[in-house]
Amino acid sequence: MDGIWAGVRERVLAVRDAPHWREVFGADWLGTHGHGFRLEPVLTEAEVAAVERRLGAELPAEYRAFLRQVGAGGAGPDYGLFPRRPPAPDAEPGQAGPPFRPEATAELDAHEAREPRAADYDDGDGGDGGDALRRAYAAWERRRDQLEAALTEGTLYLGERGCAYSNLLVVTGPERGTVWEDVRAVGEGCGPCGAGAGTGSPSPSGTSAGWSTRSGRPPRGGAATARSAPRGSAPTGRPGGGRPGRAASGRRTR
Repeated sequence: MDGIWAGVRERVLAVRDAPHWREVFGADWLGTHGHGFRLEPVLTEAEVAAVERRLGAELPAEYRAFLRQVGAGGAGPDYGLFPRRPPAPDAEPGQAGPPFRPEATAELDAHEAREPRAADYDDGDGGDGGDALRRAYAAWERRRDQLEAALTEGTLYLGERGCAYSNLLVVTGPERGTVWEDVRAVGEGCGPCGAGAGTGSPSPSGTSAGWSTRSGRPPRGGAATARSAPRGSAPTGRPGGGRPGRAASGRRTR
């Protein structure tokens, strides 16, 4: 095996034999959750092709190679990588949806800033606008739901960060092959993965290969290692965590 993933599977699995492995963030949480430095088996070429047929799009080359050479999920940054299993043999081919659009979060923020207010529908007699306000608000909510659903179009859920945050792999559009974070749980939408990142967000190799190297190092002073810019602590156990949504106020929270 050669290329960017050479030796990564072996390094990851070897960490479980190290005395400090439970101190690495995401490896073990209260003894009930965590990736445990275990990896799913690698996929065959035929299995990867089946995943792509079901998806309706070709996987980015780095992630494709990861599935073939490292594993189809398991140990990875934060609470690990979601499993990518081939579909049933009789599964219908999928059709790729709209491409990922980085500007979608800004569009949603702009829409939320236009939330109808009772003051805008004041009838002059101290009323709250009645039916006109209710109609405007219903239309505003429908559009908000559409914009929110569009945030993750063209992506796959890649890994779990905890507290309903996830990493996304872009599979269609100009940002194809880059990793973004879904932080809708705190009203932040979807943004580039990594502080200060722009349209050059990290690729899977930039996030996973470096993580595998850091995880093999003993922690210094008892501090856990390999924690990649965590935003929360508790895992959710499923892609996207709880109900996708903005903060209760509908505004950014930080």
